[in-house]
Amino acid sequence: MGDTLEFNDIYQEVKGAWNDGRLRFGKQSVVYKSNKTGKVDSIPANELSVGQWRRVCLGHGIKLTTSTGHVYKYDGFKDTDLEKLSAFFKANYNLELTEKDMCVKGWNWGTAKFAGPLLSFDVNDSPAFEVPLNSVSQCATGKNEVTLEFHQNDDAEVSLMEVRFYVPPNTGDDGSDPVEAFAQNILSKADVIQATGDAVCIFKELQCLTPRGRYDIRIYPTFLHLHGKTFDYKIPYTTVLRLFLLPHKDQRQMFFVISLDPPIKQGQTRYHFLILLFTKDEDFSLTLNMSEDEVDKRYEGKLSKNMNGPLYEIVSRVMKALVNRKITVPGNFQGHSGSQCITCAYKASSGLLYPLERGFIYVHKPPVHLRFEEISCVNFARGTTTTRSFDFEIETKQKNQYTFSNIEREEYGKLFDFVNAKKLNIKNRGFKEGMKGAEGYSDSDEDTHDAYLERMKQEGKIREEADGSDESEGDSDESFNPGEEGDEVAEEYDSNASESESEGEDGDSEDEGKKKKVEKKPKKVVKEKKERKPRKEKKVKDAGAPKRPMSAYMLWLNGNRERIKSEHPGISVTEISKKAGEMWKQLGKDRKEEWGKKAEEAKRQYEKAMKEYKESGGGASADTKEKKKKGGKVDAKKSGGEKERKKEGVNESFKSKEFISSEESSSESDHSKGSKRKASNDDDDDEEEEVATTPPSSGEESGSD
Repeated sequence: MGDTLEFNDIYQEVKGAWNDGRLRFGKQSVVYKSNKTGKVDSIPANELSVGQWRRVCLGHGIKLTTSTGHVYKYDGFKDTDLEKLSAFFKANYNLELTEKDMCVKGWNWGTAKFAGPLLSFDVNDSPAFEVPLNSVSQCATGKNEVTLEFHQNDDAEVSLMEVRFYVPPNTGDDGSDPVEAFAQNILSKADVIQATGDAVCIFKELQCLTPRGRYDIRIYPTFLHLHGKTFDYKIPYTTVLRLFLLPHKDQRQMFFVISLDPPIKQGQTRYHFLILLFTKDEDFSLTLNMSEDEVDKRYEGKLSKNMNGPLYEIVSRVMKALVNRKITVPGNFQGHSGSQCITCAYKASSGLLYPLERGFIYVHKPPVHLRFEEISCVNFARGTTTTRSFDFEIETKQKNQYTFSNIEREEYGKLFDFVNAKKLNIKNRGFKEGMKGAEGYSDSDEDTHDAYLERMKQEGKIREEADGSDESEGDSDESFNPGEEGDEVAEEYDSNASESESEGEDGDSEDEGKKKKVEKKPKKVVKEKKERKPRKEKKVKDAGAPKRPMSAYMLWLNGNRERIKSEHPGISVTEISKKAGEMWKQLGKDRKEEWGKKAEEAKRQYEKAMKEYKESGGGASADTKEKKKKGGKVDAKKSGGEKERKKEGVNESFKSKEFISSEESSSESDHSKGSKRKASNDDDDDEEEEVATTPPSSGEESGSD
C-alpha cells in the first residue's frame, strides 16, 4: 500500500452546502482542498480520535473527530473504498474505521446528545440527524420549546432556517429548568456573535472602499466589528479567507484587502472583499487593551502592547496575528512604469490589476481574485477602439470569462513574459509572439483581417453597381420634385455641374452623356386606364322556389339535436355544434351511409320539384320582378329630387345677378380644382375631365333660363 490515498470529487459539508474538492490521506495528516475557494484544511494524524464510515446522501461518507473537539464530514466515496480506507487507517493512524448506520425510521421523538460541537438526535441509539452547533446563529426559549436559527449559506440551494425542539417537563427533584439547560448547552458551542467585554483595539474613521464609507473597526478576540453611520457588520475571523497588502500605482497609498467567505450582506448585495485605503505617510500609535503578559502569551511575540508606525502596517499586523493568515503582497512583476500593477478597466469602471505569485487580483470595483489553478487559458486581444491598447482576457475552468480592457500597449511585453513564466495556457500564443515588438501595434490594419471592414466594402460595391445599372431608379429620384427645372436640379445635386457644362461645349461625348442625364426633365409616366369591372348584380332570392336539400350531417344533426340537449342540460348553441361534430366523427361507417342515402333521396326530390317549378314559369317571373324593382328605384330617385326642389320653393328665373355670378365663380373654382387633380393623378384622366367641366345643376338651369 502506498503512503497516500487521494480522492477527487469529494464533498465537504459547509453550513448546509456541499463544496467539492480533493481529499488526500497521508501518513502525517489528512488534507482537503476546496475547488471553490482554494482553502486548505489540514488535520494532523496524531489528533484523529474517531473515524466512522456511514451511508449518506451522495453515497458513502466519512466522519472524522479530533481530540480537540472538531468534527469533519466528507461525502462522495464509493462502496468499494471502504476496504482500502480501513486498511490505511489501521496501518498509519492506528485507528479503526467503524461502520455506523443512520436511523431512517422518520421518528421525531428521540434523545438529544451533545457530543463536542455537535447536537445529535438519536432514535434507538442510532443518529437520525446531527446539527453542527457552530452553524447556529440564535437560540430562543419558550415554555417547553427551544428554537434554533442558523447562519445562511448563499451557495446552498435549499437552506434550513430553524428547528424547534420540544423539551418535556423535568420530573426530577433538582429543580433545574430543562429548557434553560438545553439552551445553555447550545449557546456554549454556538457561533453567536456577541460583543461581550472590551475590544482589543479600535481604529477610528478608516476609509473603506467596499462597502463604501468611513467605518470604526473594533477588534475583538474572535470577530471584527465594522461600525458605520448606517450599517454595522460583524465578521468572524473564521470567515476570513485571505489578506492582501497592495501598493497603489501612485506610490502614495496602500490597499488592504480582506477576502471573505461567506461574504457580508447588505440587503441583496454581497461583499466578498473588504477593501481599506490608507495613505503611506499617515502614522498611528496603538495601545492594546491587554496586559503585556497576555499579549505575549496569546500572540507569541507577533504583537506588542504599544506599537507605532504607519497606520496600514499596524492594521495589517493586528489582522495577521488575530486571523492567523499570511499576508499576500505582489511578487516580482514590474510594469512598464516601474509599478507592480497595471492600469486597466473591468466592466464599467477603471482599476488596477495586480499579477501575484499565485494569481491575479483586481481592485476595486468590483474586486476580482483569480487563482492560477482555476484559470483555463488567457488571451491577448486587440483593443476595440484603438491600437494603442489591448485587452487581457482570462477564462476559468468553470467557463467564466473576465476581460480587462484598455491596457497600454507598453505593458504587453511585461505581462506576456509574466504569463509565460507562470506556464499559463496562452490561447493565441503564435500570433501574439509575432506581435511582441512595437511593430505588432502598428497603426495599419494590413496585418490583421478586419471582417467588418471587408463586409462594408462588399456592401459598397453592391450599392455602386446597383446605382449604375438601374437607370429607372435614378430617373425617379430626379423627378421627385416635378415643379423644379432641370438646371436647378443639376446645380443642387451635381458637384461638377459647371465642369460638365464647359466640357459639354467642347464636344466630349462622355461628359455630354453625363450632362444629359443630369438635365433630363422628369418623364411623365402614363399608366393605362384600367377598365372598370361591372358591378355584380345582387341576386334576389326567389321565395317561391323549392328549398335546397340538406347534407347527411345536417339531417343527422336535426334528428339528434334534442337528444344532445337532454344529455347535456344547459349547453349553449355553439357547444351543441362542437359536441355534434365530435359525435359525427365517432359515428360508424354504416350509420353514416344510412344518412347519406337519406340525403341523396332529398336531393332527388329537390331536383324534381325544381324542374316542375321552372316549367310552371317560376324562374322567369322572378327575373321580371327584379327588373321592375330596379326601375322603380331610379324613378323614385328622380321624382324625389323634383319634389325636394319644389318644397324648397327655389325659382331659378328670380335669381339675382350677384347670385348667378357667385355660382359661376364657384363652378370655375371647381373647374380649376379638377384640373389640378388631373395633373397630379394620371390614372383617371377622362373621368376627372368630366367632373371638372360639368357645371352644377343650378348653373345649368340658370343658363337655360
